[in-house]
Amino acid sequence: MSKSRNKLLRYSNTTVAAVFEKEAQLITQMQAGELDQCLLLWQSKAPTLVLPAGKKWPETALLTKSLMAHGWQLHSRKTGGAPVPQCEGIINLSHLYTWSPQIPYSITQAYENLCAVLQGFFRQFGLLSQAHATPFSYCDGDYNININGKKIVGTAQRVILKKGGGKIVLAQAFILIDVLLEEIIKPVNLCYALCDKQERVQASAHTSLLAHINEKPSVESLYQQLVLAFTQSKLYS
Repeated sequence: MSKSRNKLLRYSNTTVAAVFEKEAQLITQMQAGELDQCLLLWQSKAPTLVLPAGKKWPETALLTKSLMAHGWQLHSRKTGGAPVPQCEGIINLSHLYTWSPQIPYSITQAYENLCAVLQGFFRQFGLLSQAHATPFSYCDGDYNININGKKIVGTAQRVILKKGGGKIVLAQAFILIDVLLEEIIKPVNLCYALCDKQERVQASAHTSLLAHINEKPSVESLYQQLVLAFTQSKLYS
């Protein structure tokens, strides 16, 4: 990430709204050909449930009021398939990059590349991880990262068309670092209930990094290790 057309941004005490606004600015820059890629690392200071925009998950006044009563804000966005909790102790990455025009776009390959980077991140702690779905986890998908069968990372992806042709990939991951699992699933299940969904997520389907290591790393050191995982992968050079 050292080239001038690559950008690295790190925020350890921000809001979901501010990050998504920055993402939109970066997408505009990439569409205009001003950037080749950007890695955005962030952590939300305010507990916020991120809701996929659309009819499946309506942003009702009742849902907003109910979440606020439990200390959670609500924010809608275009990516993701199900509600995701954001708060301190969850590190997020948003990786924007231009897909090579010489290679046919593959959503599977894009996800596998991101998962390879994330698995490299966990190997830095001596941890083996696997990519697969995790029943009863929030925002479940085939490209969760799991340790011992429990979800520690969720991923999402969006493709944006570039001016003059080409594709920009927005790859995202949210990594459970240091959270109370019982607490972060409460707003998710509240949302499921108020949106008339039958399924519920379970805390036992998840794990966090601090459950597997002895020392608590700083947010900045975790950001450095994520950057190193991207660099060592050589998948985005």
